[in-house]
Amino acid sequence: MSTALAHLLARRISAGGPMNVAEYMAECLFHPQHGYYTTHEPFGAAGDFVTAPEISQMFGELLGLWAADCWMRMGSPARLILAELGPGRGTMMADVLRATRIVPGFHEAAQVVLVEASPRLREKQAATLSAYPVDWRGRFEDIPDGPLILLANEFFDALPIRQFVRTATGIAERMVGLGEDGALAFGLRPDARPDPADAARLMAAREGALLEVCPSGTAIAGDIAARVSREGGAALFIDYGHAGGFGDTLQALKSHAYDEVLAHPGDADLTAHVDFSALAQAGMAAGALALGPIPQGAFLARLGIAARAERLKAKAAPEAAAAIDAATRRLAGSGEGEMGALFKALALVHPALGGAAGFAPQDVFPTGKKVES
Repeated sequence: MSTALAHLLARRISAGGPMNVAEYMAECLFHPQHGYYTTHEPFGAAGDFVTAPEISQMFGELLGLWAADCWMRMGSPARLILAELGPGRGTMMADVLRATRIVPGFHEAAQVVLVEASPRLREKQAATLSAYPVDWRGRFEDIPDGPLILLANEFFDALPIRQFVRTATGIAERMVGLGEDGALAFGLRPDARPDPADAARLMAAREGALLEVCPSGTAIAGDIAARVSREGGAALFIDYGHAGGFGDTLQALKSHAYDEVLAHPGDADLTAHVDFSALAQAGMAAGALALGPIPQGAFLARLGIAARAERLKAKAAPEAAAAIDAATRRLAGSGEGEMGALFKALALVHPALGGAAGFAPQDVFPTGKKVES
């Protein structure tokens, strides 16, 4: 066995039988002793991946101005909860707060709340945001009442998914068990019973089609939408994903390279592409207006990333100016495989807002084409 967690999971499977993919992901990422987020520093060049806020300050600055614009669309309430899900090292929120210092009254109104369960990451966030008053909560539902603007960048992709497969005899669920050599191995459990709507989609698909569902993701999106619909506000989700469809997107990342999903449990990050259609539908069912999903590149372009880059370059040395250009391309490039195309932006807002910065009238959900694979 490759890791300490692999040994634990093998013993658990041997005693109780295979686990579904969601259970495997949850153990790999969040096990209290051996989970990836418990034991690793995932962010930055020394970690396993680099997120948009680590690439350039422009990303968080533009999201900060997006939040301030939403606040003004709400009538500039005197009290506001400014929250972030999965805030990493606090880099994005620091950029958000720096950019919004120019907005009269925004900082006086905003109570900053970071939703973070990890004590280790809370310490890093506190250091990054030492100049600002910050509150922490362990779960979204623990956020104080009041009008809410919420940001979530690369949060939903780490939530555990289940995988269902259309077979010749019905629907099976992909499971993690043990192979003949005793190592972790994928298999199928027949006669699976997903949600009726998901079952209907699969039964209408071709044999071999694989559907990923993220029950915790749609539940959280629904809770957020219900909150902003009830108390006012807006939420912005940015992640890599699609607008619905079939295909296996579960992947492992270790030291900035792809890894086998079952090879190093607890030592590699596990993610799956986000189904933005499912999040949007959950948000609409809870009373919110859904905007998007649209490509990250288009979203940042509409928020003015090109103009922001030019302002930064005006005072930069040639080498720094070249780095700003490279960061802009990396964040907003629309070529195949670039972040600007792979990543999507989805907003759930109170219907009275009617829209949000970065989204055009035609971006009201449903938009885009189904992604079939």
